Amino acid sequence: MTTLPHTPPAHRNGHSAPEEPSANGPDSNSRDEERLLIARAVERDAEAFTELYDRNVVRVYRHIYYLVNDIREAEDLTAQTFLKAWEAIDRYKERGAPIIAWLLRIAHNLTISFLRSRREHGVLDEAFIDQKLHRNPEDAFEQSTDEASVRRAILNLRDEQRQVIMLRFVEEMDYRQVAAVIGKSVPAVRVIQHRALGNLRKIMQG
Repeated sequence: MTTLPHTPPAHRNGHSAPEEPSANGPDSNSRDEERLLIARAVERDAEAFTELYDRNVVRVYRHIYYLVNDIREAEDLTAQTFLKAWEAIDRYKERGAPIIAWLLRIAHNLTISFLRSRREHGVLDEAFIDQKLHRNPEDAFEQSTDEASVRRAILNLRDEQRQVIMLRFVEEMDYRQVAAVIGKSVPAVRVIQHRALGNLRKIMQG
């Protein structure tokens, strides 16, 4: 096959993930273009898949980077995500959501497996207590400036709760989009989020 891009754009001299220039949700024209690209990629058209890569690599990288907080590891896991996606593209089913939902699911699973293998997700900053989180967990979560403590707490959630929190607050997906990613109903996503935020509060209070 044609060689696909390996490394997403990143700030190699800094410590933050790259900015995504586009809005959260693609417009109808973009979705139509995406569907055409997917149809070609399913037929093993590497050029079409490379275009899908270019459209989605920053969001995949950002999602992974938030979890691992390491540029090189994030780049490697991003490359692995797209390799797995290319290998499985002929089995892709849209299910009402853009392809980024599928890519983020692959990325999330790869990253969590990586973190488990490194045993980096078991350490908490027990001294960190966010009083705002105690009063209003959802608002405080969005406003929290201590990303390192929040990240460690997120990594200690159950898989489903962690994924919902990442998609809702990092990827800024709405409930319908999250439901499409995890294969649950919108009410179920709301319940999972509510429980996850409650567990985050408990974790961050030690």
